[in-house]
Parts: sequence; C-alpha cells; structure tokens
Amino acid sequence: MSKKILALYYTQSGQLEEITNNFTKPLKEAGHTVETHRVRLVNEYPFPWKTAPVFFDAMPESVQGIPQQLQPLQLNESSYDLVIFAYQPWFLSPSIPATSMLHDERITAVLKNTPVITLIGSRNMWLNAQEKLKKLLQAAGAHLVGNVALADRGNNQLGVLTIFHWMLNGKKERKWGILPMPGVAQKDIDHVEAFGAVVAPYVSKGSYHRMQEALVQAKAVEIRYNLMYIESKAGIMFKVWSRLIYGSKKRKALLVAFKYYLLIALFVAAPIILLIHSILVRPFLYSRTKRKFEYFLGVNYNKE
Repeated sequence: MSKKILALYYTQSGQLEEITNNFTKPLKEAGHTVETHRVRLVNEYPFPWKTAPVFFDAMPESVQGIPQQLQPLQLNESSYDLVIFAYQPWFLSPSIPATSMLHDERITAVLKNTPVITLIGSRNMWLNAQEKLKKLLQAAGAHLVGNVALADRGNNQLGVLTIFHWMLNGKKERKWGILPMPGVAQKDIDHVEAFGAVVAPYVSKGSYHRMQEALVQAKAVEIRYNLMYIESKAGIMFKVWSRLIYGSKKRKALLVAFKYYLLIALFVAAPIILLIHSILVRPFLYSRTKRKFEYFLGVNYNKE
C-alpha cells in the first residue's frame, strides 16, 4: 500500500537537498508519495557567509537552541505515514533552522505520533546534535525509528580548513588546489540512495522493527572513536561559551575569543589530549566504549 511521506530539509549550499533527493528516490520507486519541502527562514543566513565573524555569530543561538521564524510552509496533508527530517549540525548542535522547524506548530502537528527518520549531512561530528534532536522530537511526540548520518571522512584538522573555504567563498572546491574536497564526498552522496532502498520495504510494511539495525549493517551510520571522544569534551565547552556569550554586551569580543579558543583547541590541544587518552585511558574502557557505540548507532534516547 502506498504511504504518504513528508521530507523536510534546510540547505544553503544544496548538499542536503541532493542527499534528501537521493535518499527518497527508492521510496518513490516503491510507489510511495513523497512530499518534499525546502524550509526557509524569514531572516535567512547568508551563503556564502563571507566572513568568519558572521559565521561564528550563529554559535550562541545554535548551542542554546534559540529558534527563528520560518517562512510560510504549505503542507499538502494533515498527517503522514513517515517524516524524513534532514538537517545539519552547527557548532555540535542542530542548526538553527533545524531547531526552528521543531518549534514550528505546523511541523510539530504532523510529527505527533508519526515515525521519523533523521538524515544528517555533517562535517564529521553529529552525536551531540542528534541527542538534542532526539529530545526535541520526543517533546513533539514523534517516534524516531531510523537515522542515517553522512559525514566528511577526511582528517579532522584538514576538514576545518576545507569547510571554511567552502562556507566563506561558496565554492565546493579544493583549497589551494591540493586539499581534499570539503563536505560529504560525492560518492557518499550518491550512495545514500542505497540506504533509501534499505528503508523502502519497512515503509511498505508500515513496521520499522529492527530497521536501524539493517541501516547500521549497511553502514548508513558509522562512528569514529577519536571524534566521539573529542566531541564529548567539546560539547561541554561549547555550552559554557554559548552561555557566556548569549545576551552579553561584550558579544563581539567574546566571539573573537571563542574563535581563537576553538582554533587552539582543534589544532593544538585536541591532538595532545587525544594521544594521552589513547595511550593511558582508552585501553581500559572497552566495555564502556562498546555501550556508547551501540547507543549512538541506535535511535533510543537516554535522558541522562
């Protein structure tokens, strides 16, 4: 039986639009009706961002989860059999547009009691953002049944250089002609269609039992230990900085300080801390690490 599917996404560069379209292609081929909407803000963020200060200015609101008003969204149905929620993390949190979607009454109305699959297009760290999104979905009464996460597979430090090059000039190209391409690799964007094919039979049955296990086996979600560890520490500091900056009269000065803190943390502190942790601590955390991997690969939400 044909199912009604709603796919929502926000994009600046067009990357997440391509990911969403590729993912939903097998669902359409299976005979399901897919209604796709590109969500926009009333006050849009610029792309390219032009300058780093403009980009960093979005940090406090991203981390604090402050929503903005969306442009009018006209949905064709009052309810759907499945919602595909595609989003990007900003500063280890759901992007402001993603958070805004989950505070919009039109969207939360169709999310209530509805299965949801999250579709993530990230630089490389998405665990904290997904935990925050799980909480928002739960508050909306939605049922998270699946997650697909695409990320830049390259070196973390090089990824910072390439993503800034892309964000600030708007061109997805090799910086200096030698660094890796920024963002999610094109082969991964193309391959996301295979994950849609994994999902299709579950949609047809109307039952999502063990679907996430099938997605994990298909490598729709992968976790790198080093990034998980770094993100767990960075997430705490981002909260501290966001609280310090949000609403402060010294916002501009504090954002400059945060920018330099972040660069030092990424290029100097993180490699040293990670090396020490890998030698002295990680070997004794096998069971704990295994539990964390199982949790983050799944769709359950642990409020703690």
